[in-house]
Amino acid sequence: MAFIRWFLGKLILTINFLTTPRGLKRTADEQAQTDKQTHQLALYQFHACPFCVKVRRAMKRYSLDIELRDAKNNETFRQELLEQGGRIKVPCLRITNNDGGVSWMYESNDIIRYLEQRFVNTKA
Repeated sequence: MAFIRWFLGKLILTINFLTTPRGLKRTADEQAQTDKQTHQLALYQFHACPFCVKVRRAMKRYSLDIELRDAKNNETFRQELLEQGGRIKVPCLRITNNDGGVSWMYESNDIIRYLEQRFVNTKA
């Protein structure tokens, strides 16, 4: 079973590498503003997790510079995820609000929808 997981992980990462999406084009000022906002976010993830790859691809597609935190190989990030987020489940987006409060978002589709609404569909 460990070999199958290892093999599938390598396959997912290879396909991801070969089919990397293009980033969203913004003006320099718009990208700087977006980068400033993304510094309030951190994605807890496992490198070869297919759902984490899905979120990272969306981040690339939307040209978002969000800190990646490896909750599999970094014990500090793993403990933060457990103690502050409530469970060790990835992907998990840590959102620091303007008032300093922190919220945790699990589920890849919810994370992608949040990123899209916040950073892509901002023009009405």
